[in-house]
Amino acid sequence: MGSGYTVLTVYNMLGQEMATLLNTELRSGTYEVTFDAADLPSGIYIYQIQSGGYTAVKKMLLLK
Repeated sequence: MGSGYTVLTVYNMLGQEMATLLNTELRSGTYEVTFDAADLPSGIYIYQIQSGGYTAVKKMLLLK
């Protein structure tokens, strides 16, 4: 099984880092991460996940 250093970061629409949810070495597999957004206002946020050579950037909508 493979492993890779994994970082999961949340940004606001201005590109400011709001939270780092994951910053660790992980083995291949499926994981869940809890995001406590109690201190953030409703709106659109960007999250980026990087692991090994893989990078993905997606939008998410936070509604309160």
